Amino acid sequence: MAARRKRRARMQKKAEAMPRTYAGRRRFVLLLFLLAAGALVARAVDRQIFEKDFLQSEGADRYLDEVVVAAHRGAITDRNGVVLAMSAPVDSIAANPRVLRPDSEGLPALARALGMGLDDLRHRLARYGHRHFVYLKRRLPPARAQRVMTVAREKDIKGLQVLREYRRYYPDGEIFAHVVGFTDVDERGQEGLELAFEKELAGKPGLKRVLRDGRRQVVADVESLRMPRPGRNLALSLDQRLQYIAYRELKAAMKKHRARAGSVVVLDARTGEVLVMVNQPGYNPNGNRSSRGGRLLNRAVTQVFEPGSTMKPFMVAAALDLGVLKPDARLDTSPGYIRIGRHQVKDHHDLGVVDLKTIIQKSSNVGAARIALQLPRERLHGYLEKLGFGHDTGSGYPGEVNGRLRPAKRWAKIDQATLAYGYGISVTTLQLAQAYAVLAADGVRHPVTLLRRDGAPDGVRVFKASAARAVLRMMESVVAEGGTATRAAVPGYRVAGKTGTVKKAGKGGYQEGRYVSLFAGIAPASSPRLVTVVMIDEPRGKEYYGGLVAAPVFARVMDDALRLLNVPPDALQPRQAVRLARLEKNR
Repeated sequence: MAARRKRRARMQKKAEAMPRTYAGRRRFVLLLFLLAAGALVARAVDRQIFEKDFLQSEGADRYLDEVVVAAHRGAITDRNGVVLAMSAPVDSIAANPRVLRPDSEGLPALARALGMGLDDLRHRLARYGHRHFVYLKRRLPPARAQRVMTVAREKDIKGLQVLREYRRYYPDGEIFAHVVGFTDVDERGQEGLELAFEKELAGKPGLKRVLRDGRRQVVADVESLRMPRPGRNLALSLDQRLQYIAYRELKAAMKKHRARAGSVVVLDARTGEVLVMVNQPGYNPNGNRSSRGGRLLNRAVTQVFEPGSTMKPFMVAAALDLGVLKPDARLDTSPGYIRIGRHQVKDHHDLGVVDLKTIIQKSSNVGAARIALQLPRERLHGYLEKLGFGHDTGSGYPGEVNGRLRPAKRWAKIDQATLAYGYGISVTTLQLAQAYAVLAADGVRHPVTLLRRDGAPDGVRVFKASAARAVLRMMESVVAEGGTATRAAVPGYRVAGKTGTVKKAGKGGYQEGRYVSLFAGIAPASSPRLVTVVMIDEPRGKEYYGGLVAAPVFARVMDDALRLLNVPPDALQPRQAVRLARLEKNR
């Protein structure tokens, strides 16, 4: 106890001897420590209680992310459910360039697995080195993508991920390419109906929350925020069987006549549905989509031409409908030409006095011009507008053109005369088919469509039924012996049609040796079911007349189409009728 008291006394004595300045500094330092401790406690309370939600949100932003989930694009089918366009699952390989560097050791093996050049791979990683994400290879088959990831694991390559996507496939390739169109690498419609119905086909992408690590790699799915909504399937009016037949015949004709281009359109006369729409030259939507030579153009709705003599039946129908002429009327075409001012309209031969049927059968320019000149020009213009000329058909195909029909007030007398045989007006193949469908539907124009429809929609009356039927009977003579299109005949069926051979305009006027060959036909004529227009642009063989170039294509297409659709024959010979009756009996 004594020792302790002595020690305490010494310390007290020492403290009394300590300068006051030192004691003040000690208290100041102690105060600083107390203030620092208080600040730390206050900050901890602030963060743990008052800033908790904010800090948790900031942290989540660094390891939680929202990722778009691709929606399955709707399929496109023909009228019978045959798939024309579909989306199949594929995988894309992506990298984080901040992790996978251009100098990584496993890069040569990865390049081989991806099918890329090593230099290309290194350049891509270096170019996007400041990013967290870059695609290395898009739309690989899932099995191949898995092989790439296996190589990455074996070589300990970090920073790779697999993303599920979809790729568009077109089973029929070139056959439907111009109508269906195609999509880009992100499955967005670029051409054709893929573009026209992008919103319906695309659907709505989904959204999910994922967990990422410090290298921005997805390590787990956290929750689904929105389920993807698949796109709607699209059923077209086209028939795959008929489309293939028309494609085959058009391609053969193009090769035979060394033509520049061509189109075939087939309509259902009862409903206005487009059953066939093919063009040449074509392209493969699954491969090379080069637009070289206009291969991407759907010429049936984007290429215009002067329709030539295929306009003559409409002149006759308008005259009959107005009562200007009777079905048994006769016109004098002698001496084979007429003068209109300083212009001349002529025929190949002097046909003399002929009836309306002969004007159509022999394709008399003089007779058609005389008929047109008897019609009030405003009324004639009205008929042509009602037929659909000068306006798009309303098919919904992107880029469809209107053609050209000048206002009647701008017609000179010669313009009205040449219009009768198809000069001074421009149309598309689809427009011409729609106009001929009016004659097939007893004078009523139904709206055309590329989508399947049930039943016939309301139409617009253009001609009286009696006028349309009378012209249809006259058009049968074109295919009969003595007509301009005997090669358009279809065994067992009555066919009504009209040829057209048009000189093409160029710099300095109409050019020799450049023609558009046309044939428009309807079958069976007794009860029309199909309307077909064949257009061959610039045939460069010895033959160029519509009856020699386009009419045979019509005959072969219609021969197969009518039988595939089980359309009853209406022109059987006695032996054929007996044979058919026996076949029906044995079924």
